[in-house]
This record gives sequence, structure tokens and C-alpha cells, in this order.
Amino acid sequence: MTSQPTSNIRWFSDLGLADLEEVGGKNASLGEMVSQLADLGVRVPDGFATTSGAFHRFIGETGLAERIAGLLDGLDTDDVRRLAEVGREIRDAVVAQPFPEDLEADIRTAYEQLATASAGAGGEEPSFAVRSSATAEDLPDASFAGQQETFLNVRGIESVLTAIREVFASLYNDRAIAYRVHHGFAHGDVALSAGVQRMVRSDLAASGVMFTMDTESGFTDAVFVTSAYGLGEGVVQGAVNPDEFYVYKPALRAGRPAVLKRGVGGKATKMVYTDDATVGRTTEFVDVSPQESRRLSLTDEEVQELARHALTIEEHYGRPMDIEWGKDGLDGQLYVLQARPETVQSRRTGALERFKIDRAVTQDAPVLVEGRAIGQKIGAGAVRVLSSVEDMHEFNAGEVLVADMTDPDWEPIMKRASAIVTNRGGRTCHAAIIARELGIPAVVGTGSATDALADGREVTVSCAEGDTGLVYEGLLDFEIERTELDSMPEVPVKIMMNVGTPEQAFAFSQLPNAGVGLARLEFIINRQIGIHPKALLDLASDPDSLPADLREEVEELTAAYAGPREFFVQRVAEGVAMIAAAFAPEPVIVRMSDFKSNEYANLVGGERYEPHEENPMIGYRGASRYLSEDFVDCFAMECEALRHVRDEMGLTNVKVMIPFVRTTSEAAGVIELLKKHGLERGKNDLQVVMMCEVPSNAVIAEQFLEHFDGFSIGSNDMTQLTLGLDRDSALVAGSFDERDPAVLHMLELAIRACKAQGKYVGICGQGPSDHPDLARWLLDQGIESMSLNPDTVVDTWLHLAKAAD
Repeated sequence: MTSQPTSNIRWFSDLGLADLEEVGGKNASLGEMVSQLADLGVRVPDGFATTSGAFHRFIGETGLAERIAGLLDGLDTDDVRRLAEVGREIRDAVVAQPFPEDLEADIRTAYEQLATASAGAGGEEPSFAVRSSATAEDLPDASFAGQQETFLNVRGIESVLTAIREVFASLYNDRAIAYRVHHGFAHGDVALSAGVQRMVRSDLAASGVMFTMDTESGFTDAVFVTSAYGLGEGVVQGAVNPDEFYVYKPALRAGRPAVLKRGVGGKATKMVYTDDATVGRTTEFVDVSPQESRRLSLTDEEVQELARHALTIEEHYGRPMDIEWGKDGLDGQLYVLQARPETVQSRRTGALERFKIDRAVTQDAPVLVEGRAIGQKIGAGAVRVLSSVEDMHEFNAGEVLVADMTDPDWEPIMKRASAIVTNRGGRTCHAAIIARELGIPAVVGTGSATDALADGREVTVSCAEGDTGLVYEGLLDFEIERTELDSMPEVPVKIMMNVGTPEQAFAFSQLPNAGVGLARLEFIINRQIGIHPKALLDLASDPDSLPADLREEVEELTAAYAGPREFFVQRVAEGVAMIAAAFAPEPVIVRMSDFKSNEYANLVGGERYEPHEENPMIGYRGASRYLSEDFVDCFAMECEALRHVRDEMGLTNVKVMIPFVRTTSEAAGVIELLKKHGLERGKNDLQVVMMCEVPSNAVIAEQFLEHFDGFSIGSNDMTQLTLGLDRDSALVAGSFDERDPAVLHMLELAIRACKAQGKYVGICGQGPSDHPDLARWLLDQGIESMSLNPDTVVDTWLHLAKAAD
């Protein structure tokens, strides 16, 4: 929509990024998308913006400017009580001040034109969003996220006028005043533009936020999408724990299935319209039914459409972006509501800083609460539970801030906290964005932090252990490791990683590496599924065969998916795809499931299906399990998941590894079984590697290599089976040593055979990290790769480089 602009009003369709000083970052960006990206399929609701000139005249010509300057002069923003008093006095004065006649007339004219164009087919009164847009907002080095007010479902011109005055007043929120002081923005240099935009009826559908990179690790090849039912402010405020999706950019560009991960959020409430037209009372939260909350709020097709819009926007702006979106429940279309530069990960340097806490320290420390980890740091201190922003004066620097949810009003004390813990919120809420910007670890969406944590209790807040943030009892020791990635020396061997936790793959991929030498499928099954595969198959084929309590539990866990079998296949595919995407194009060797019977029995329903074995370590596991009639349908699901990742998503860097192959007949049988399930060695560049961990594998290595493309030496099992000891028994644990001459002989046989045939040979045990002399010996034997746990990669890398000099 366009009409003659005035000094007070500009239409979005007439705006672009060059107009930032006139209408602020948010409105300039909306105009840029309306004018430049509509033809590329990006839908942005129309609207208009008041200008910064209009704001300055409103403040200056009415005498407000002098009064405001006097109140702010010399204000100590760390005195939160005085800050609150001054902020309230300024805001009251702004809201009470009538508009200059010409400004009000221009707003009325623009509103009438927009309302006429936005009226529904039935003639119902349209509603609008009135949002703030600061003239220094959303610069690449500043984030004013959520500092000023947003009003939704505003109906009628009088309400719009009131909402604009409230938006103008919000330039003087306590958090906005404090932010400008802390970041060196002069108060008088920042003006406010109000954007008036047609509402998208996401109260009848879903909405959320997306980033064109991973917000925690900085991984740039994925779009991170959050979604919940109702209006998006619920997600932005942190009142709702949303669904989460990752979309792989290269697959999306290639037109392939691209959803890497689907995570079901709690979505216990949603924000909807009310019948009250009073500004500030036009929306409310209502409960979401348990049945609805257990389902995903978007389809894969919708997630991928959003991600395509995100790619279009990122490519246009030439930088990572933070985007709000909404689905209209009336027309079913997906709309972009805002877009701003991402302001945290895009400022990262070439140095890698890793916070580490030893498992020996945490294994005996009680976990008091857990939630979503924001950032990858660790903080510790005494708890301070605050129930209201009015209690901020009670907070002391270095304490752990605990609250139901922290919105940007809390910013004056958030920067002084050692960590932040909340009951509610997701990874894209305002509180999470600000915590990242401040570099403070936060655990959000715990559900019970304000009840479980008491004032003065000493805790350690860890966001360094994956997607789950943990709050431990006591002050635990941790360390900070800083690595200059640009200065890593050359090493004479490929350093790969053992990765079994998909949620940490993006972060681990930032370490120097040559790929993943061991991705354990059983880790993915345990963490992403937790149900015995036969229980899922029985639920799909004969639900009545399961006990009622087991059936109910499995149905609840799989509710977001089309069926029990689909749940298993998709969840395994998600886990593998996350790791494969994180490390692409480097190889990712995925070991098919290697649960032992006692470990399978620990899965939900597992005791119904697993035998009791006296020594499961050398029992029903690996290749023999895959080939057994009792397990063949379960193995078929694993194969289907890997085939989807490789053939459909295009992640052909995935290689398959078969564990615990006792005989050459098992080797031949498994290769044939893989082919039957669509994983044919050599087809679509598929390589199949064998885990060399049974002495027979080394003794007749040449014969086993007839069936495989190489070996990955499992030094743990090879050591215990060569020396005939149980590595889990404390009685003989002292004899476990990969450097024993008999074990070294086995390793030498395996390496020599692979090198003679020009096939891959690597090792994926911890021996090279634990024993530098073993690492040196392996180098001398010509080992091609060493796959290590991520926490030992840098140290081992540096040691090997030094040893090679």
C-alpha cells in the first residue's frame, strides 16, 4: 500500500534500510522486506510508521524534552529504586501528553486507509499491532530486543492513538534507560517510531521466532525455528516453552527434505484475543489441552517454508538474522512480522572458549532443577529468588537470579548475575537473547526453579553439557579452556571425534576436527527414543498385546509422530542427521546399535523382550543380534533411518559401521542384510566399516576386509577380549592396558592388513588420549585417524603435533 508520505507518516512499501534514522531499525527492515522481498515470496503484513521527526516534535514542542532531560541528568541506573521512580514519572507524562494536531490528523488518515484495505470479507473490524522501532535499534552491535512496548489486537483509531503514546512512553522503560546508559547511547540521540501493522491471526494458529544460525554454537548451516500456538508474544516473552526445529540449509537449497530435528515443547498456554478493546487488555493467556500440547504446532512443510523465507531474508541482508513469524489461522498463510540482525553469535572471534566441568565432580552432586541451556558457560553463586521486578533492589552482584520468567525489565540486574534460572521460557525469548548478549549462562523453562531453589542456597549452573541446563547443589569446580583456532599446528594424523549426543554436535563441530570417527546409534536411541524398538513395533501391529500402562506410556511419548514406527525412524534419523550436518562434508561414521541385552532391558518395555545373560558383554549384541530372526524388524528401522539421512536428505558423508562381528559368515550376512534394506555398499558412495574389536578380526583381518571398506579399532573391547578380563570388574581392572604387548600385536595386525589393501583404518578408543606413548606408537604404525572424546581433542592434538616435531 502506498500514498503520499508526510513528515509524520511513512508507509512500509515506501521504506527501506536507508530510512533507519527516520523510522528506526524495525520499521525500516519491515519496509525493506515489503518493497524488496515480496516478489520472492516473503509475505509481510502492510502498515505505516510514524517518523523520528514526529517523535522529536511531540517531545520537543510540548516541553517534555526539557523535563525528561532534567530527570535523567545524573541518574544512577544501578539504583534500581530511583530508576523505577524516574522512569514511571517520565512515562506518565508522555502518555498524558496530547499529540500535536498535524501528527494526530496524519495518523487518523493513514489508519483509515489501512483499515479499509485490511477489512475482512465479512466486514468485521480489523485489528492491528502497534510496535516500537528505535532509531538506534537493531544495529549489528546493539540489541534493544523487547525494550519498548508492543500492543496487539488494537482495534479502532482511538485505541491506536493511545497505543502509539504508550509506545513513545516505553522509550523510557527502566530497562531501556539502563541499556542506553550501559551501552553509551545518549538518551536524546535515540528517537522512537511507532509501526502500525495489520494483525496476522496467529491467535487461531501458531507463531514464533527463527534464527538463520544456531543461537548457542554459532553453527551457520542451520535455521533454528521455534513455534507455539497463539500469538508470538507468548514465545518472545518466555511465557511459553515452544516446539523447536532445526532445518539444514544445504538440503533446503537442493530441494531435499531438510528438517534435522523436531522437539516438542510444553506449550501449556497460548496468547489469544480478548473481547476487551482497552489498550493493554486486548490479549490473554489460556490453557492448551494436553492432547494439543503433545503435538507439534507445525508440519514439516510449514517449517521448511519458514526456513526458505529465512534464507531469502538472510541472503538479502547478507548476515545472520533474527526473525519473528506468524501463521494466519484464517488464510493458512505464513507471514514474517519482524526481522533484525542477530547480535550475539555474529560477534564471535576466532578463539574458542569452552567451560568444562569434570564428570567426577558432578556425578555425586545432586541436580536440583534442569531446563533449556542458554549459552555454553557455567556460573555459580548464592540463589536469589525474586517474584517481581519490584524486588530488584534486593539483588546482589554475583548471585544466581531465580524467577518465574525474566523479561527485559530485569536487565539492570541481569548483567550483575552469575547465572539466571527461570520456570518458564524458551531459547528465543527476550530473556534468553539478553542473557546471551551479556554472556551469562541461563537455564530457562525449568518449571519449578522458584519452588526448588531457596534464597542463599549455593548452586552451580551449568550450560556446558548440551541442550539441557543443569543446576547442581553447591559450588562446584569448573575450568575455562581457551583455544586460538587459527593457530592450531599441523598433525600427521586425522583427529576425529566420538559424538553420541546430537544436541552437542553443532558446538563440537567448532573444534578442529577431521570428522566423526564414532557416532554411537545406541546413544541416540537411548536419548531420543528411550523405548525398546519391539515395544514400538508391537504397538503398531497389535496394540492389545501390550499391558495397558506400557501402552499408555508409549502412546504419550510418541504422540507427536504419525505412528510408533515412524517415531523410531524419524527420531533416529534426526539424531544422525544433526551430527552429519554439523560435520559435513567431513565423514561421520555411524555405528549401528550396540546395546547389550541388559542395556536394552533398561529401555521402556525392555524387560518384556530381553533375555537374561550372565555375561552380556560377549552375548546377544552386534552383528549376531542384527541377523537373528527376533531382531530383524528392529534392525530394518535403523537402516530406514540411515537411508533417509543419506539418500533423501543428501548427507552422504554418513558411513555405516558394524560392531562386534565375530565371524566372516556374520560379516557376509550383515552386508547382505544392509543391501536388502537399501544400504548397499558402494551405492551412492556408501562405505561400510567394521568395528575391529574381537581378536578374530585381527587374526584373519584380510578375510574380514573382503566384506568391508576398512576397520575402526575399538581398543576397549579388543583389550578385554585379548587379555580375557572384564573391564567392568574392579577386581581385575588394574590389568586393563591397551599397551600390553598382546594387544599391540592385535592392533598391528589390523593396521598392517588395512594398509596392505589400501583401506581405511582408525581407532576410536580413549587409549591415545590417556597414553601419549600409545598415540606415538600408533603414528609409527601408520594409523589413518584417531577418534577422541571432544574434551581431549585439543590437548591430544597439541601433544601429537609436538611429538611429530
